[in-house]
Formats: sequence, C-alpha cells, structure tokens
Amino acid sequence: MRSLHLTLSLWLLAAMLALGGCVRTWETRDPQYAASASGPGSLAPEAQQTLAPTGVLRVGVYLGSPTSWVQDARTGASHGVAFELGHALGQALGVPVQIVRYPRVAEVIEALKRAEVDMTFTNATPARAKDVDFTPPLIQLELGVLVPSGSAIQSFAQIDRAGVRLGVSQGSSSQGVLGQRLKLARLVPVASLDVAQQQLQRGELDAFATNKGILFELSEKVPGSQVLTDRWGLENLAIAIPKGREAGRAYLNDFAQARVREGDVQRMSERAGLRGLAQTP
Repeated sequence: MRSLHLTLSLWLLAAMLALGGCVRTWETRDPQYAASASGPGSLAPEAQQTLAPTGVLRVGVYLGSPTSWVQDARTGASHGVAFELGHALGQALGVPVQIVRYPRVAEVIEALKRAEVDMTFTNATPARAKDVDFTPPLIQLELGVLVPSGSAIQSFAQIDRAGVRLGVSQGSSSQGVLGQRLKLARLVPVASLDVAQQQLQRGELDAFATNKGILFELSEKVPGSQVLTDRWGLENLAIAIPKGREAGRAYLNDFAQARVREGDVQRMSERAGLRGLAQTP
C-alpha cells in the first residue's frame, strides 16, 4: 500500500510540473499574511462567489520580482506583494489560497485572461486593461535600467544607440513601450529573469530594463552591476482579476484601498525588500 501511495504521489507531481510550464502549490492561510481577516466590510456572498468561483483563490505569481514573489536565500521564506495580497484576500473571502507560479509576468496575464487564476498584482497598463480588470493603483514604481560591471552607459539617454543590446522580459509592458520608443538599440526579449541574469553575466546583454524593484533584486545576483539613478517612466501597480467579475469589483476596490490606508501594502513591500518606489498615488 505504501508503494502504491508513493507511485501515485510521483505521478501527481509529474502531472503538475507538466501543466503549461507552471508549478502549482497549495499555501495555508498564514496569519503573517492576513491583513484584517474580516475584510473591508461585511462580505457579500456574491463577492466570494465572483472573486473565487472555484471555492479557492488562485493567485498568479512569477519569481524574481518583489511586487510578485521572491524567496529569502537564507530561510527559503516566500514574500512578495502579489503573494501576500493573495493570502490577505483569501483570508478576507474565507477561502483557501492556491499560489500558481509562472516563469514571467506575461504568462500570468495570459492565465488571467483564460480565468485559470483569479488575481495577481501587476502594472496596470491600458493595453492590459483590454484583457483584465484592475483596481485603482496601490503603488508606483520607477522604471529603470541595470547595466553590468564596467559599462560605459551612465543614463537611459545613452541606451538608444546602434549596437546596444537591451534586454526586456518577453511579453512585458517594458517590451511594448520601449519597442515603440527606441529607434537604434536592439531589444532582446528574454524568457525569464534567470535567463536575464545569465545573459548579463556572459556579456550577451549591454543592459536590462524593467521596474527598479526587479532591477535591484537582479543586481544582487550579477556582481558589479548597477541600477542607473535616472528613470524612463513609472509603473502603476494594482490588483488584476479576469474580465466578467463585475459583481466583486466594489468589494475588491474597498479591500485594496483598505490595504493601502492601513499600511498593509507598505509592510508587504518592506518584507519583500521592494525598492524603487515612487510616491503613492
């Protein structure tokens, strides 16, 4: 019997790893991440049914961004604004939370469009708003550039030159904006932040562009690299949910505003080591 259970467990693990390149894991409702368990007010039944229609709140995250999900190298503990907001919302709704992990943010957005996850926390761009719904922004982040050791590039103004290879996350909002803005530099879409780290270390990229929260995290893994002090824009980050869930929007907006007002988002950002914050909207 024990052998049969082991075989079934291994089969289930293999099936999970094969699901679209993502790893799905169950997370308990840890009080560390519970912000005002009762939520912003009395919970209407339609809010729970709308925001977590399967009875489980599925939270989409990707590794390497403090706004989404990071792991402490020493303890292995998980942090991240999306990660913690998901736990807080699950607590408020009274449902268990499932963290669904993807290699990059574009895959999280695609999962939201297909209603394979119920929420995430990400840059609320007009292009994305055509496919998913957002709360009002909770925080703003500066957009910047990371350059490797010994780089002659000292500002964003020096990026748009012939021969400069600028890395961006494949399918990201940075790729869309910089693809229209830059005329001479060559954009290099990368599959994940781990790949970006490797390409910077091998000298295959001259710079990497995204929000500074990710850049400061990445800089610690690329010896000698630096995040340039200037910025080329701002990201407005908000909770995102699939289209068609209007019955839960008012509750979600109240929940989001309460998390900002009560300082929960600030504390989540600090636990994740989020840097590069601009003024709160």
